[in-house]
Amino acid sequence: MTTVQEDRTTDDLKALAEQAGRDLEDASALEILTWATATFGKNFCVTSSMEDAVVAHLASRAMPGDTKVDVVFLDTGYHFPETIGTRDAVEAVMDVRVLTLTPVQSVAEQDAEYGPKLHDRDPDLCCRLRKVEPLERGLQGYAAWATGLRRDESPTRANTPVVGWDEKRQKVKVSPIARWTQDDVDAYVAEHGVLTNPLLMDGYASVGCAPCTRRVLEGEDARAGRWAGRGKTECGLHG
Repeated sequence: MTTVQEDRTTDDLKALAEQAGRDLEDASALEILTWATATFGKNFCVTSSMEDAVVAHLASRAMPGDTKVDVVFLDTGYHFPETIGTRDAVEAVMDVRVLTLTPVQSVAEQDAEYGPKLHDRDPDLCCRLRKVEPLERGLQGYAAWATGLRRDESPTRANTPVVGWDEKRQKVKVSPIARWTQDDVDAYVAEHGVLTNPLLMDGYASVGCAPCTRRVLEGEDARAGRWAGRGKTECGLHG
């Protein structure tokens, strides 16, 4: 098993990510996360939007010994109450350590500087202020991070590697369920009793900030309810 080394250079990490992406393409999600936790230890975290706790649950199974995996959550100030409730439930019942990141400005402070409802006028800027920048700060102490990205979610995610190199952040990016389908997610949730956001049972296929998320219509892909009508499909965390 690979041992944790904290003195890897950026070039070392990039080469490691690219090799792992090839070696682990056909591995199970648990095997991918077992590699990640063994390789990076405390320098690894999981990010979660609290749409569900599938990747957090998988990572808690993969993390060796009594160590709790860090689960990073971005509290944008615009979340549905159900999302905050899911975060609190995950923290209460799962063997993980939930870390909540917040933007530099509160919603009221942002409104005072940029005007109200920035999400309607400039959603890219709003996402940058309330999601991207807090994540940049929150990931500084880690060499690798895991996401719940899946290739079947949208065309923009179709080529997601199970392990890749996050060039923007200069970190290893792990997407252990990239090859999963929604049926795979549903089966895992059912088998392990994993917590999910109640909104998934109320017509929402992807859960983001309340002002920019709607229920999906029959035949739409899972991301269609995000920033509907705005020509925007990603918040910038993965682009």
